[in-house]
Amino acid sequence: MSLYRIILEPIATEKTAKAEVKNNVIVVKVASDATKVDIKNAFKTIYKVDVESVNVTSVREKYKNGRKWIQIKRRTFKKAYVKLPKWKKVDFSIVE
Repeated sequence: MSLYRIILEPIATEKTAKAEVKNNVIVVKVASDATKVDIKNAFKTIYKVDVESVNVTSVREKYKNGRKWIQIKRRTFKKAYVKLPKWKKVDFSIVE
């Protein structure tokens, strides 16, 4: 698997913003077949940042009711909590 296809997009919510400020943790959406080692290597090569630890969770599918009794399904995906050393930042707009 190509390292550039592992990290899909950052997840920006209030919860992830608090984690980033407090614990220096970045939350990203990753490919469904990516492992912790793959994610760590992708951050090292793409963003040139050392990674302390990686935690991975799978987000299950969720349903909500739409108009006229139609159920809408949100897809499953995998997200990774990547802990960086102190004073390190990742700029997602720049990919080298």
